[in-house]
Amino acid sequence: MTSTHTPLAGGEIGNVRRNLRRVDTIFFAIAAIISLDTVGQIATSGAEAFTWTAVLVVTFLFPYGLVMAELGSAFPQEGGPYVWLRLAFGRLAAGVGTMLYWITNPVWLGGSIAFLAATTWETYLVPTASGSIGDYAFKLVFIWAAILGAIVSLRHGKWFVTLGAIVKVALVLLFAVTVVIYAVHNGIHGSTSFLPTVAGFLGVVPVLMFALVGFEAPNGAAEEMHNPRRDVPIMVATSGVISALCYLVPVLGIVAVVPVDRISGLGGFMDAVREVFSVYGNASGAMLSAAAAAFVVVLFNQGCSWMMASDRVQAVAAADGAFPRWFGAFHPKLSTPVRVNLLSGVVATLFTLAATQLQRGATSAVFAVVLNIAVSTLLMSYLLIFPAVLRLRRLHPDVERPFRVPGGGVGLAVCFGAIYLWVLLGAWQTVAPGLLEHLFGVPYDFAKSWNVSRLTFESFTFGTLAVIVAFALVGYALARRRAPARS
Repeated sequence: MTSTHTPLAGGEIGNVRRNLRRVDTIFFAIAAIISLDTVGQIATSGAEAFTWTAVLVVTFLFPYGLVMAELGSAFPQEGGPYVWLRLAFGRLAAGVGTMLYWITNPVWLGGSIAFLAATTWETYLVPTASGSIGDYAFKLVFIWAAILGAIVSLRHGKWFVTLGAIVKVALVLLFAVTVVIYAVHNGIHGSTSFLPTVAGFLGVVPVLMFALVGFEAPNGAAEEMHNPRRDVPIMVATSGVISALCYLVPVLGIVAVVPVDRISGLGGFMDAVREVFSVYGNASGAMLSAAAAAFVVVLFNQGCSWMMASDRVQAVAAADGAFPRWFGAFHPKLSTPVRVNLLSGVVATLFTLAATQLQRGATSAVFAVVLNIAVSTLLMSYLLIFPAVLRLRRLHPDVERPFRVPGGGVGLAVCFGAIYLWVLLGAWQTVAPGLLEHLFGVPYDFAKSWNVSRLTFESFTFGTLAVIVAFALVGYALARRRAPARS
């Protein structure tokens, strides 16, 4: 039987330190899962977005959490998802899956988070023209500060993750309380039809899928946890409940107070904050500025947290020979994969420079397309990662599992089937939007939805995916040329 220990190659395992206690992993998961930058995009479907969010919390988030709790506690090696894929399907499949998982995050950081942070900064704090030197400077400083946060040792970096998670939850709570006050004084002005429709379902699922994932992120640093076998299931349960509330509450607040035709995917959350904060009278301006600053901190925290997690996963892939081994080094003092961190910074920088040029005159359209690309790569990685739980149950039945998905084989099959169907649907909608709408007779104007032709959209999407897979295959081939395959 193949060993379940696929740790860092060579002496790299000695360069990681156990810095994460249970409470740290909970905050880490909250920082990764709650993506307030997607809340506006979710809410563009109106009140039914709340309905579909509730449905996915029950039928995706919770069973997904159960599966990740089993994998993360049973196979608690550094690099989490890479190790699970490696043990289940071999090094090549693991290398491709990990590349899809990792590349999402520098693209997301440079193409979505940096843009939304810049828009918030320029709208509410320091007016700056889009595409100006100041705009470029803000985005580049934002990106490289996030990379620096990922490079810093987790012994210190975990405190920023914790602070960001607390600020995130506090901002949601303040928004929720203010929505209630606003509704008492001004009534409800948003959409009130919570009846789910096929059109709303197909429109909101991909973004919701992207928003609700992240339970496995702390397992990227599994061997930096004090007791992952004990702490991972508790981390999943606690962060899952908090994350569910932190999506349901702001989505409900946005659709309640902002008319659906005024909800913007780019500024939806802050638009709603500006609307409801008017109840504070003369203090509303200062409070809005403070909320905007907190929102920028939250966005920064999201990007930094995912860099910490996904860069470790990719570095372990490199250390194990699924990517050039030069990228597998962990700094002996910082215990961080500095070389992959820097590679992420370069990718994010190139993406933000290109996207800033493309955004002129069509900011919202570019934002939607960029987010769609990030969603597609992440969801495709889960198409490989999720089946690992079934494969590992069969290949390694004797491995101690401190937590098992309840219900035996049937319970596992139900949970796996639910989350796999959801992620398959989400992935399909990101690469071929409009086809299912046509099948179900739902009106869908592709040009109006994306502001590009279908040919342009599909060429860009499939071309990007082909480049990413080719990058993974070339990296694997280079790694295998330099060292023979190990068992």
